[in-house]
Amino acid sequence: MAQREQIVEVCNSAEHQSLPPSQIVPRLADHGQYLASESTFYRVLREYGQANRQGHAQPPRAVPKPRALVVRGPNQGWSWDITFLPSLIRGQFFRLYLITDIYSRMIMGWEIHHDELASHAADLITKACLRHGVVRNELVLHSDNGSPMKGATMLATLQRLGVIASFSRPSVSNDNAYSEALFRTLKYTPAYPNKPFVDIDAARAWVQRFVTWYNTEHRHSGIRFVTPYERHYGLDRQILAQRHAVYEAAKRAHPQRWKGRDTRD
Repeated sequence: MAQREQIVEVCNSAEHQSLPPSQIVPRLADHGQYLASESTFYRVLREYGQANRQGHAQPPRAVPKPRALVVRGPNQGWSWDITFLPSLIRGQFFRLYLITDIYSRMIMGWEIHHDELASHAADLITKACLRHGVVRNELVLHSDNGSPMKGATMLATLQRLGVIASFSRPSVSNDNAYSEALFRTLKYTPAYPNKPFVDIDAARAWVQRFVTWYNTEHRHSGIRFVTPYERHYGLDRQILAQRHAVYEAAKRAHPQRWKGRDTRD
């Protein structure tokens, strides 16, 4: 008890009252004195109700996680972002604006421009909502915190269309994972050009071919290896049922290959 009181007395002294234990312990050692370790200092101060934060530092606070959004069908949640496509001029890029449906992974709309403007994004969202018959107040549109995403023109357009805006948390790089994954697929597909695009028309022509392939031919691993088009329009149920029948027939014909395991889901 005497040693604890001595620790508190040292911490409350004029010389040490504004210093944390990490500063007090080595200062005492410089004067040939050792009372206890830093952890013991902290423990004793907590017991005496004196473990306060120093200076202007704020105590840690629990930040609640955002409410999870669950989509159970198409046109309930979209994700969009902008990526750069290289041009022949060093340091200059074309901007690809691209929207994907979170449920089906289908590309719902895209455009390529020379610059990043909220007006371009607003036009793209308007066209996509009209093309796909989006119902007011039923679609959540997620994006990061870039200026085209949060521009006044864009936000006003979303309000007019009845689309609910959703944004990534500050300094959280993977909150817009669906769009980032799609851009990776786009730029790592074997058909992606090895050289920069000659002009914006060449970039648009290539992206048009990619979108057609991605939506109608690419078997997406995130939706059980059906195409986004099949998933979006409900054709995947019959396809998956037919696959299951094929796998079950193969299992009955060669049960030793499965060794009691279930067929592939």
